[in-house]
Amino acid sequence: MNNSVIEHLLSRLYDLGIRDIFGVAGDYAFPIEDAICNGNSMRWIGNCNELNAAYAADGYARIKGMAALSTTFGVGELSAINAIAGSYAENLPIFHLVGMPASGVQKSKRLVHHTLGDGDFDVFYQLGQRLACAHTIMTPENCVTETERLITCALKERRPVYIGLPSDYALMPIQENRDNLSLTKQKSNKETLDKAVDAIKEKLIQSNNICVLPGILSKRLGFADKVQSFINKTGLPYATMFMDKSILSESNPHYVGMYDGKLMTPKVREFVENSEYVLGIGAMMTDFNTGSFTAKIAPEKFINIMPEHVEIDSTIYDSIYMEDVLSRLELILPYKDYNLIKVEGLGEPVLSDKGEITAQYLYPCLEKFFQPNDIIIAETGTSSMGLGFALLPEGAQFHNQTLWGSIGWATPAAFGAALAVPERRIILITGEGSHQLTVQEISQFARFGLKPIILVLNNDGYLIERLLCNYPEAYYNDLAQWNYHELPKAFGAKDWYCEKVTTIGQLDNALKTAGSVNTASYIEIVTGRYEASDLAQKLKESKDSLYSF
Repeated sequence: MNNSVIEHLLSRLYDLGIRDIFGVAGDYAFPIEDAICNGNSMRWIGNCNELNAAYAADGYARIKGMAALSTTFGVGELSAINAIAGSYAENLPIFHLVGMPASGVQKSKRLVHHTLGDGDFDVFYQLGQRLACAHTIMTPENCVTETERLITCALKERRPVYIGLPSDYALMPIQENRDNLSLTKQKSNKETLDKAVDAIKEKLIQSNNICVLPGILSKRLGFADKVQSFINKTGLPYATMFMDKSILSESNPHYVGMYDGKLMTPKVREFVENSEYVLGIGAMMTDFNTGSFTAKIAPEKFINIMPEHVEIDSTIYDSIYMEDVLSRLELILPYKDYNLIKVEGLGEPVLSDKGEITAQYLYPCLEKFFQPNDIIIAETGTSSMGLGFALLPEGAQFHNQTLWGSIGWATPAAFGAALAVPERRIILITGEGSHQLTVQEISQFARFGLKPIILVLNNDGYLIERLLCNYPEAYYNDLAQWNYHELPKAFGAKDWYCEKVTTIGQLDNALKTAGSVNTASYIEIVTGRYEASDLAQKLKESKDSLYSF
C-alpha cells in the first residue's frame, strides 16, 4: 500500500537530513503533527508561537543547511511570515508545511474559522508565494513530482518553499509512481565557463596583490570548505565582511581581518581597496557589509563569482556555477606568497576607573571567552556590532541576521541551532530589547535539556535606536523593566546558573562560572545607557549615508 501524502513528504525531508520539525499545534495541521509524532524518525518541536518556530527553523538551517516548519492555515502561517521573509532574504531553505482546511470545505467556500469570512481560501497562499522560491498545494495525484520539484528549487535557490496540505488530501495514499525521480545536478555551460575562467586567470595570474572576499552565498550553497581549500592551495589572502563573518577560518594564516569600508579597521580597508584585484566569492555588497556604502572597490578590479554567474569588469557570464568555477581555478592558479597584513582582534579589555562594565572591556572580554568550535548567535543591534570584529578561534561560528535584521531573531534561532548540534557550546548574546520579543523560547531550551550560555546586555532601552534616531531620549526607545536573570526559573529552567552583573569583577566571575558548570547559564550584564561599541558609534556618525542617497 502506498504511503499517504504527508508520510511521503516527511520521508523525503528525512532523506535530506531533517530530523526536527518546528511549529505550533493547530487543528488544520493535525495530520502533519500526527504523522510526525506517530512516526519513529522525526521529532516534533513545539514552540511558544509560530514566529519563534520559524526563527528557530532559521537557526537550525544555518547549522544543518535546511529546516522544516509546520503551521496551521491563516493565523499560524501569518504569524510566521516575518521570520520566513528573513530566511528568504538570507538564503535559507525552509520547508514550510501549512495545514489547510479540507478540500471540500474550500470548494464549497464555507465560512470557517481562521479565514476572513469571505469564502476566499487562496489569499494566504497568494501571500506565501511572494516569500517562497516555489509553492504548491499537495494532492495525492501530484505529491511525488511536486515534492521533488520543491526540493530541487529549495536547494538550488537556498530559499523557503510553501507546501499547502489540505487536511483530507494529507491522509490519502499517493497516486504517483516514485520510480526514476532523482535530483539532477546542474551543469555549467562549457563555453561560457571556459571564457570566464580564462578571463579571471588573465587578471590574477600575474598579480601579487589580490584579496578574496568570501561571501555568505558560498556558505549557504555548502561550498565553504571548497572555498577554504581554494584559498589554502593558492595562498590567496582573504578578508570577510560583516554578514560573512566566520564562514571561513579566522585563525588561518591567509586571513587578514574584517572589511567594513571606511567605518572600521583602516588597515584592512587599505589592503582590500589598494589590491590590484578583489575576488568576491558569493559576496553581497549590502549596506552593513559595505560600511554604510563607504566601501570603494573600483568596478574594473572587482571580480565576483556568484551562484549562477560571474561578473568581471561589468561583463556578466551567465549559466555557470560557483562550484565549477572554483574547481577550475583551483587547478590553474599556482600557489604563491601574496602580500599580507597581520590580522588583529579587539585587544586587551580596558579597565574602567570605577569598575563599571564598558564596551571597551566587555567585548574584548567576550572575545577571550570564546572557545574553538563555539556557535555564537548574536542579535541584531549593538550586541552583534560589538563582536563583529572579535577574532574567533578555530571552528567557531558567528551567526547574525545582518540583512533582514529583525529584532528578536537571535533567542529562538539559538534554540534551533542548539537542537541541531546539542554537543556544541551555544552562546547567545542579545540586547534586552530584542530579548523581550521572543523570550519565551528560554523555556524550550529547558524543555529539551539544552545547555546554552545566554548573555543579555541590559542598557536600559533600545541603544541602537538611540544612536541612530534624532531624539535619543524619545519615549519609544524606553522599555518595561524586567528582572531578566530571574526569567529562566519562571520558564521552568530550575537548575540553570543565573546571575546579574554590574561590575567588571562580577562579570569576570560569572563568565568563569558559566564556562565551568555543567548546566545552562544566563547572565544579565548591566551597562551604561549609551555604552556602545566602536562600530555602533561609527554607524551613528555615518547615519546620513545609511538612510539617504
